[in-house]
Amino acid sequence: MIDIYNKIKNNDYTVIAGPCAVENKEMIFSIAGLIKAAGADILRGGAYKMRTCVKDFQGLGKAGLKMLHDAGKEFNMPVISEITDLNDIDLFYDLADIIQVGTRNMYNYPLLRALAKTNKPILLKRGMSATINEFLRACEYIEESGNNKIILCERGIRSFDTETRNVLDVGAIAVLKGMSAYPVFADPSHACGRADIVSSLAYASAACGADGVMIEVHENLDAALSDAFQAISIEELDTIIKKSKQIKKIV
Repeated sequence: MIDIYNKIKNNDYTVIAGPCAVENKEMIFSIAGLIKAAGADILRGGAYKMRTCVKDFQGLGKAGLKMLHDAGKEFNMPVISEITDLNDIDLFYDLADIIQVGTRNMYNYPLLRALAKTNKPILLKRGMSATINEFLRACEYIEESGNNKIILCERGIRSFDTETRNVLDVGAIAVLKGMSAYPVFADPSHACGRADIVSSLAYASAACGADGVMIEVHENLDAALSDAFQAISIEELDTIIKKSKQIKKIV
């Protein structure tokens, strides 16, 4: 596999796409082929899902991560998935090319220290109530152990409004670009929680200088087991990729 972190740093714009959760082998293999054809660079998919409601789909665990890994191999795409438990580090080291730390674990300093020792690229999402300074301080827990393969991801901060799931802080993208040498990504899907404005937020992120985007995609939106309201179609992903790259060139 290529050195994915250096490729991200050298790319003008990198697209991570895939379903919120790996639901079965056929689904993740199908989506992998479709997003690659649309121009995506990295395949995402949740195997362990941290859900607010205990009754919601929690992911397939190790089996799901293995399916994601195999789909990446089949279509020659690096894969990324979110780790939720310190005890799963060896599993993620073997099966994921990039390890994602979600918003709830930004403050999980023992996890950040342990992940640093893997020397794997770490995509760190901003906590939903974290200041920019707190976000950057969390990076230091990874840096301290000698891992500088960090990707910062703005995924929306909590607000009083209920029309969107969170508020995408596009200003933070520009600030982080000036304060840090790390790639800065945006996750418009989790920021808004509604598919109809994902594209608008993706374009705004590109205009603010984002190095890439992470987007939830599903080929059968009505059947999605997790976060169906924020997933977009393959066709819309294709449009977002083309337009975002055009915006990035202008910027």
